[in-house]
Amino acid sequence: MDKEKIEYHIRGLLEAIGEDPEREGLKETPKRVANMLEEVLKGTAYSNHDIAQMFSKTFTNESADADQAVVIKDITVFSYCEHHMALMYDMTVSVGYIPRGKVLGLSKIARICDMAAKRLQLQERLGRDIAEIISEAAGTPDVGVRIVGSHSCMTARGIKNVSSKTETRTYLGRFKNDKELCELLV
Repeated sequence: MDKEKIEYHIRGLLEAIGEDPEREGLKETPKRVANMLEEVLKGTAYSNHDIAQMFSKTFTNESADADQAVVIKDITVFSYCEHHMALMYDMTVSVGYIPRGKVLGLSKIARICDMAAKRLQLQERLGRDIAEIISEAAGTPDVGVRIVGSHSCMTARGIKNVSSKTETRTYLGRFKNDKELCELLV
């Protein structure tokens, strides 16, 4: 990430909206924004495969069979909409997968969700990214992801519908056709 370029453009943005970038409260703003963007968009530096490799620590589970699902609910993340660079917030992610002889560490699932969200995103793509990463990291084709969240491009601008929520569901493998598995994510 080119933080110097970000600082330059944020300074220009401040000028374009009629602000004085040399004003006391704004002098450090370009640097703060560059640092913030480096943090909240950290996931842009990694492909889904890279993230799967980073968080692929698994544990052998001989008792895991094709009928046992692991489900983690209410993982909180936030992201930024690629259309308006607006905050997607109050997002909760539920992930389910069917282990194939090995299970992911539970914290790895939350870390995968967090890192995939640290990109300019669409909620629909975020669900797909999480599902693909979990599938690769856990070595299973059977993954379901449900995301519910608020989008400031809907709540703070435009229509300004503050109570609206967006729900997306991504199903891979057995989750595509098994209604009971899908219900575990709700």
